Parts: sequence; C-alpha cells; structure tokens
Amino acid sequence: MSRIPLHPTREQIELPMVLDCLSDPIRLAIVYQLAQQERVSSELRCGDFSGLGAKSNLAYHFAKLRECGLTQTRIVGTSRMTRLRREDLEARFPGLLDAVIKSAAKDADRLQLLPECEVVDVG
Repeated sequence: MSRIPLHPTREQIELPMVLDCLSDPIRLAIVYQLAQQERVSSELRCGDFSGLGAKSNLAYHFAKLRECGLTQTRIVGTSRMTRLRREDLEARFPGLLDAVIKSAAKDADRLQLLPECEVVDVG
C-alpha cells in the first residue's frame, strides 16, 4: 500500500467540488490559514491546525481538501505537510481562491478563524 496521498490532476479539479468543500467552516479556516502563511512557509504540518478540532476530525477535513484539489499533501517522516494548489486553482478558476480568501478575511472573527498558527521549519 502506497503512503503517497492521491491528488486529482489539474484537469480533474471541478468547481462544484471545490465550492462544496469550501462551504465547511473548518475547511475554510484551513485554506485561509494556509493562504496567510504562504509568504512565510508554503507548507504547514497538519498538526499546526490542532486548535481547529480533534486529530481524527481534522484528518477527514484534510482528506476532503486534498480530494477536491484545493491542497497538496506530502509525507515527511511522520508528518504530513500541506500546501494550497494555488497555481492549479488559478489556472482552472482564475481569481476564485483570492476572492474566497479575501471574503474569509472579512469574516474571520465571525468564522472564528485562527489568527496565526505555529510555523515549523522542516528544511
């Protein structure tokens, strides 16, 4: 059994699946936090989001984000590193990710998004 998580190709990313995935507040918070940290680190450990819920619940949300094409996950030792698939999303749906992030920033307090999370350098 391969430990490499499956990801859809750029062409397989579908708008209804992306929008459905973003309709969940936890997944929106994850995407928002990944976007906020892009200028510091392009990837975050799944464990950096522990403030959003239990490990098993977060594993479900990370799988949904990966399966719809919003994120890419790679395994480094015992950690799973996650990043936004910004280039693929921009190619498929120009401006969508930026519009979602901008809207989430306006509603960050209401959505109870994490202001910051710990960034760990694995390099």
